[in-house]
Amino acid sequence: MQKTLVDKIPIALPKEIAPYVEGAKVYDSSCNSEAKVYFIEREGGYFLKVASKCSLQREALMTDYFYSKGIGAEVLFYGGNNCDILLSKQVKGEDCTHESYLENPKKLCDRLAEELRLLHKTDFSDCPVKNKMQEYFALAERNFRTGNYDKSNFPDSFGYRSADEAYSTFIKGKDDLNGSVLLHGDYCLPNVILDDWHFSGFIDLGGAGVGDRHVDIFWGLWSLAFNLKTDRYRSRFIDAYGKDLVDEEKLKIIGAIEVFG
Repeated sequence: MQKTLVDKIPIALPKEIAPYVEGAKVYDSSCNSEAKVYFIEREGGYFLKVASKCSLQREALMTDYFYSKGIGAEVLFYGGNNCDILLSKQVKGEDCTHESYLENPKKLCDRLAEELRLLHKTDFSDCPVKNKMQEYFALAERNFRTGNYDKSNFPDSFGYRSADEAYSTFIKGKDDLNGSVLLHGDYCLPNVILDDWHFSGFIDLGGAGVGDRHVDIFWGLWSLAFNLKTDRYRSRFIDAYGKDLVDEEKLKIIGAIEVFG
């Protein structure tokens, strides 16, 4: 986790949050332009996320849900006037991009696969977001119509030669994807927290909900290759997760959807 010490958080904070910040060291740990994330160094640590109005509503809801299952951070505050503010306790440990984990890629690969399999076994009968796949498809449809064909994060576009080719694969295959497990929605190394190799919890749950397991499997494979700078652990991850549960054709469909953001 990147951390840069700051003098103060440059917005007016709700009175409920002030006691957590006053007198504490605060660090900017933001990693993208969509939200500002601050780490508050007090007690076990807190994270404060600030983003545009209503943009953190789903994340607050699903983080609280995962916490109720014992696999997420405790939400202490969600609200704000002109923007969204989400305060949560730090999950003990380090995310899986920490050098101590990257130095042992085989063990890391196995832990990521095993924790994903356990997540996908979680009872989701009370999950507040059961329409993940419908939303997922709708976003791809909308981005295709508006020309949002993402080649910045995926330079090879997962082998698709054009937006039309990827869209055709998506349309033909989407009915084969179903809502059958509790998904993280962005299952990548920075979003899985381990404490000396013991699982602590998941973070960044704005994309979570009930959906097809191949969404998480796809991102787990992508993140391993991206962070380890090699695709050599792909088969190992699938074997550790459960080869009998993985359909390569469905992973290709997910790839076709993801090029549309």
